[in-house]
Amino acid sequence: MKSIVTLLFVVISVLVACNSSKTQKTFEDKPKLESDTIRISNEAIEYDVIIIDGGFTSWFNSNAKPRNYYSQSYLEARNKIWVLEWNRRAMLPSQYNPNLYEMIINYETTVDYGYEVNYMIYNYLVYFQLTNKQQLGGFVPRI
Repeated sequence: MKSIVTLLFVVISVLVACNSSKTQKTFEDKPKLESDTIRISNEAIEYDVIIIDGGFTSWFNSNAKPRNYYSQSYLEARNKIWVLEWNRRAMLPSQYNPNLYEMIINYETTVDYGYEVNYMIYNYLVYFQLTNKQQLGGFVPRI
């Protein structure tokens, strides 16, 4: 009988410990894209990103994580590596498909573009890598 009480106490303790460690993280809703041309801007630093890709809108609406799922520093870290590799490939059209890497991306690592710009660039680069079976750096793109 003592072992049953001890076992019951252990099970209850584990359940209580598991429940108390759960924290609810809240996210803003992700924006719903309506057009095949997406314009992202940060007026404070006079920066615009224009994405023209027919498949990105539907992919974004069904796959992208909501805002604040990733921190801005996480997005910036991925974007820096992926954009650097993108630009390297854009400058080597004889080695990489010039139809995939048509132009370089002007992404300064010292500029704070803000969350929205980094969020959309990150999502586009994830979409691009998954759709075109490319890997732009040391990080495997994930949804």
